[in-house]
Amino acid sequence: MSPFMKSRQLPDMDKPDTEQPDTEQPDTDQNGEEGAPGVARVVGRVHPGVARVAARVLTGLAAVLVLLALLLPNNLTDPTVSAFLRIPVEGIVAAAVLPFLPPRARRVVAIVAGAVLGLVTILKFLDIGFYNELDRPFDARLDWFLLDDAEAFLRDSGGQALAVGAVIGVILIVAAVLVLMPLAVLRVSRPLVRHSTATLRTTAVLAVAWITCAALGTQIAGAPVASRSTGELVYSHVKQARDSLRDERQLAKAAAVDPFGKTPPDQLLTGLRGKDVIFAFIESYGRSAIEDPSMAPQIDAMLADNTSKLRAAGFSSRSAFLTSPTAGGGSWLAHSTFLSGLWITNQRSYETVTSGDRMTLTGAFQRADAWRTVGIMPGVTRAWPEGKFFGLDNIYDSKHLGYQGPSFGWSRMPDQFVLESFERLEHGKPGPKPLMSEIILTSSHNPWAPLPTSVGWDQVGDGSVYDAIHAAGKDPHAVLRSTPEVRGDYADSVEYSVNSLVSYVTKYGHDNTVLVFLGDHQPIPKVAGDHASRDVPIAIVAHDPAVLDKIAPWGWQDGLRPGPHAPVWRMDSFRNRFLTAYGPQPAAGAGPSPSAP
Repeated sequence: MSPFMKSRQLPDMDKPDTEQPDTEQPDTDQNGEEGAPGVARVVGRVHPGVARVAARVLTGLAAVLVLLALLLPNNLTDPTVSAFLRIPVEGIVAAAVLPFLPPRARRVVAIVAGAVLGLVTILKFLDIGFYNELDRPFDARLDWFLLDDAEAFLRDSGGQALAVGAVIGVILIVAAVLVLMPLAVLRVSRPLVRHSTATLRTTAVLAVAWITCAALGTQIAGAPVASRSTGELVYSHVKQARDSLRDERQLAKAAAVDPFGKTPPDQLLTGLRGKDVIFAFIESYGRSAIEDPSMAPQIDAMLADNTSKLRAAGFSSRSAFLTSPTAGGGSWLAHSTFLSGLWITNQRSYETVTSGDRMTLTGAFQRADAWRTVGIMPGVTRAWPEGKFFGLDNIYDSKHLGYQGPSFGWSRMPDQFVLESFERLEHGKPGPKPLMSEIILTSSHNPWAPLPTSVGWDQVGDGSVYDAIHAAGKDPHAVLRSTPEVRGDYADSVEYSVNSLVSYVTKYGHDNTVLVFLGDHQPIPKVAGDHASRDVPIAIVAHDPAVLDKIAPWGWQDGLRPGPHAPVWRMDSFRNRFLTAYGPQPAAGAGPSPSAP
């Protein structure tokens, strides 16, 4: 038989297709085992046994990598061990299709499938991070800018070296996944073809098992055995993008309807004329702080003590809960929701609203022309043009407060210094108009290490007093700690922030002081819990009884601690309720608020 005729013999389906001309030609050693080119081929000739073992190990590792990518959950709060004991339908489909494709088409399909699987794996990593910090999945359409914020957070809280190391690590991981995943799928496809009969039998068995488990709803530790998580993940993110587009359209419609947009300035906030009004946000002060059994005793005792201190100073207080649009982070989304009366859940919505002309709660004070309006923003380190949207006459950011002390984790300066600076720069100065102030308190911001402690108000000075306190605190790099320790540090930070605020009011407040303070969102899930609500406490404090009498119909509870049955409102509903309680009704014909629950 001539060599030509021999090369045209039909192949045995159970033999490697490397014996066929014009087909895929993987590198093989002299024993027919697939190996790597170059040095590995030489090793295969000299040590064929070693080459066979190495090739099989590489193929096994490739199979494991592909399987892990298919089964990796996008939320590590789910049962992780049982998640890897499932049958991925995507793998069954691939094993059923690849052996029947022509060699060139098979290579192309394997590489493309590997690239897609690599991208999905990166998406899962992003979801894991977002669930861990923000209690939600990554939005592939809107959330890319938050990666820059994450780098800035690491730099501010852990130092430049940590931030640079994290960025380099992320780049290497992404590159490795995008390179190795296509190679892994391609390598796994080869034995599927060489042993096509066994592949088809095994695939048939797995397909029957998958269908049976899906029909019966079989689970292992709460995870379904019949997995289709990768396909569902892709679908959920496509749906997420579609839903966010729909939400943007609805937000635009809601923003166009403002029941107070045409209210004459002299009719706005008539019930607060002559009052110094402070709106204070306490970072990450969530409902979990006062209800989680590991933190509640400390926080509840602190709130009870501060309620008594306020009462002794002539102040009364009432409290309830608001539901924040975010959790774990994204404070600006909560601030803008609270002040604009619109439900703002992502950056695109934030930019859309803040570039418009809707009257905010703070802007109503400016529009009424009966207050001087200021913002105290210690966490703002860059230009903040949105300040005009919020109706603030003057803004003091981190560069204008005069702080000369150390940063405490992410927080640029302790809350007590911020409040003392507010007194020095604005509140303590006489003026022709009362003051409306928005103050952001950041000492309770993650990672809660090190933490400041209270000092005498006359000792605050330029902040140098905090050098020794910072040196004696915990290492800011210790961000990966046990949950009980993290919760304890978080509770300490909330206690410090509330103590500082109440101490300020009892020292510097007067008969016309009105304080509204609230949390912006719950802390990260590691502290709040995996299934925590998005509720945050809110309290109104006033010396004049008439101020609290106007909100009596709200049904809020006495004191700074809202009980388990206290009212719960969506955060976007507060603006309209507040403007209604302290002023005349909205302009005739304006209709109800589109965001009111």
